[in-house]
Amino acid sequence: MADWHVPQGPFDIPDVPNFIPRQLKPYLFILFVLIIQFSSGVYLAAASDMVGSTALMQEDILMAGYASLMGLAINFAVMFRIKFRFSTRTQLVTSGIVLIVANIICAHTTSVPLLVGTCFVAGWFRMQATLACNSTIQLWLTPVRDMAIFFCYVYIIVDSVIQLNGITTVYIIFFSQWEYMHWIMTGLLALMVLLVMILVKPVRGPMFIPLLGIDWIGAILWAGFMLCFTFICVYGNFYDWWDATEIRGATVIGLACLGINLWRATFLHHPYISFRAMRNHNVIRATGIYLVFFTLIATEHVFEHSYAANILGFDETNLIDLNWYVFAGIIAGCAFTYFTFALRKWRYKTMAAIAFVLAACYLACFYFFIDYGIEKEMFFIPLFFRGAASVIISIVFLTSIVQSGLPFQVFPQALTINGFTGAVMGATLGPALIGEFLRHTMAKNASLLSSNIVDFNPAIDHVPIGQLYGMVQTQALVVSMKEIYGWLLITALVSLLIILASYGPVRPFAIFPKWSTVRRSIKHIVRTKGNTGIQSV
Repeated sequence: MADWHVPQGPFDIPDVPNFIPRQLKPYLFILFVLIIQFSSGVYLAAASDMVGSTALMQEDILMAGYASLMGLAINFAVMFRIKFRFSTRTQLVTSGIVLIVANIICAHTTSVPLLVGTCFVAGWFRMQATLACNSTIQLWLTPVRDMAIFFCYVYIIVDSVIQLNGITTVYIIFFSQWEYMHWIMTGLLALMVLLVMILVKPVRGPMFIPLLGIDWIGAILWAGFMLCFTFICVYGNFYDWWDATEIRGATVIGLACLGINLWRATFLHHPYISFRAMRNHNVIRATGIYLVFFTLIATEHVFEHSYAANILGFDETNLIDLNWYVFAGIIAGCAFTYFTFALRKWRYKTMAAIAFVLAACYLACFYFFIDYGIEKEMFFIPLFFRGAASVIISIVFLTSIVQSGLPFQVFPQALTINGFTGAVMGATLGPALIGEFLRHTMAKNASLLSSNIVDFNPAIDHVPIGQLYGMVQTQALVVSMKEIYGWLLITALVSLLIILASYGPVRPFAIFPKWSTVRRSIKHIVRTKGNTGIQSV
């Protein structure tokens, strides 16, 4: 049976009417992807303004923002099942409507559970709509289905939009107020839905596959584990970690969800995430690399903002302008990965080493140049390196998941693990560890620096005690940041030595199967599920 996205001659998209020029059809879906990626439940760049105008805390906004990443990650395991159940038009219209509702809710609510739940659902539908668009134009991007090439496109869109989203949000707030970002995105999403209804036909694949045999209980339990893990990382410092009942309760619930899921995976025929995906060598290696790498660059979430704002005195617009430097690094990193890794097939080991070299350069720049009066332009080199390093490591190890040898029935489960460790844990665990390290280091350095503040010291006789306290805290912050950058730099260099000492001859050869093959594979799962009589609610 023919693949409805396989071109007969020049690439074409049957979902789009022929009155749209063939050359413009793929760009229509790229427009949809950009609108979808710009939309979200909450916009983290507006967190300080939301805190100031609502009863929410900074941690509440962060939890809602990370809930969107959790919804995105948990969707990976079933996104292909949904793709082959509904047409592209249905997926885009439904996702657009859900994201419109999510923007309206998040612009008005002050309920933390509602905010987190809304962002989780928004993340789920953002991922599904993104897949619907990207899978439609996959053969246009890479006719041979080379996923190294495809992921370069994916990350140049996704990571670039993250930076541009923050820039757009702050400048909208500067000229108006934070709610306007929600109204603008609501209008763009409504425009997208209208364009989809006019320009995209309800073409469904030749093989209808019902949503049978999906372990929805497992999905709920995995989502519960992710929520508890993120809650501990985000609220840990606020509640003083496990001294608080809230953190202990989240730990118990999270471990219970994890334990039940692992137990169910021992006897379910098709669990939401199977042991085969968890035990895969490439998945384990990618998880380890992500945890180390994103912890090394977690300083961006912990004290880059406070350093630029409190020590250097940058206002919000100057702070968000730093995103342009990261954006330039992302573009350069994607281009470099495309020409070396995707086209020339450089080894995984080589690309990982390059990413860690860039991360070490980022840390070294801050370690040696951090001071009280540096210019904004001096941030370009370290932030450029950070942007390039993060996108290189993400493309390389996501490609390794495709090349892991897993059958297609298990491959989406590995993507869920990759999404959780790379996006959720990368954004929460590293900042939690670095934040706690900073707290203890700053207390130690403040104690040492204040040792000379005594009654018989003539140099401070006429200085108010409040001013002295501020001076000590400022000096302690700078010294502590330099110390932490130093330790992280050492860790990065050790990690780089381990990578260089390892033997890694593998080169990228990650070819995605034909959509007809994927459909047959999924249909076999559904048929097997029906024959065994095992059903997961």
